[in-house]
Formats: sequence, C-alpha cells, structure tokens
Amino acid sequence: MAKGTFRADLYYRLNVVPIHLPPLRHRREDIPLLIDFFLKRSNERNKRNISFSKEVIEFLVNYSWPGNVRELQNLVERLVIMTDEPIVRLKDLPSYMIAVPEAIAEKKIYSHKVLESEISKYRNHKEECTPIALKELEKREIEAALRRHGWVQARAAKDLGLTQRQIGYRIKKYGIRFPGRRRSNE
Repeated sequence: MAKGTFRADLYYRLNVVPIHLPPLRHRREDIPLLIDFFLKRSNERNKRNISFSKEVIEFLVNYSWPGNVRELQNLVERLVIMTDEPIVRLKDLPSYMIAVPEAIAEKKIYSHKVLESEISKYRNHKEECTPIALKELEKREIEAALRRHGWVQARAAKDLGLTQRQIGYRIKKYGIRFPGRRRSNE
C-alpha cells in the first residue's frame, strides 16, 4: 500500500479483523493435525488409502518448514500421488528434506564403528590424530561407501549423510578414481 501498488480502500475493506498466524515451525503441535487433514483430502481426491509411518510424522513435526503450511500441503499431495506402498516411510520423502547441511554432514560422515576402531587404533599405537590422518580416514570411508553401493554416487552420498554435490566435491578433492575409468589426460 505504501508503494502505491495496492489500493488503500481495498486494504481497509479487507483489514476488518487482522489475524497474526505464526509460521508452522512455531506451531509444531498443529503439524500432525494438518497432516491428517491434508492426507484425508488427498486420499479422497486421488482414490487412494495412503498413511504415514510414525517415523515420518515425527520427522515432519521436527522439520523446519521454510515453505510453511503450503509446503506441507504440497508434500502430502505429492506423497499420496507418488507412493507405491500403502505406508509412506522416511525413504519416500524428497531428498531436499532429508539432505543434511554440510556443517552437520562433516561431523556425521563416519560411521560409529569405523570411527571407534580408528580412535582405538590411534590410542593403542600411540599415534597422533593429525589432520592428515583424518583426511585419509574420510577418503577411505567415502571409497568404502562407493564400493558398497556399486560406485553409484547418489546412494553412497545418502549412506554417508551427504548430498550428491558434497560427495562429488570430496571425490574430486581426494582424487578418488572409479574402477575401469581413465582420466582424459592419460
């Protein structure tokens, strides 16, 4: 209105009872109710009978919802349409929701067993845990994940809690080479 792009008289007609509604991330107790509402509507509209697992509902309650209620509504609609199984599981959620921010992913990249065994190795051999040793450990963990998943970067990234971009960066950083592929300058 101040910019002159919205008619003042129309604003005052609409502004009878102003309602302040906090963002969804500040109303977490509403999320299960909204999921239920949107799920029933979407199931009816698409002639489906889809439900969400407890893990999915718990995840969605703790999600930050940058797109607010509209994002939740669209997600429920998408899952009802796209899911083949009668119950939506965590694996069915879009990758952008379960992607871990890089700062957190850096801390989570090592599986607990590998990290514990490496720490005990350093303690037993009185070796120093240097940045070089940690980089080597990270490189080995990435290579192991790639081998486990047949050198498919997307699957290895998901296994390590990384995005595809992050694993691609680390593959390049550590010069990890895929079996059977030659570099163009060789």
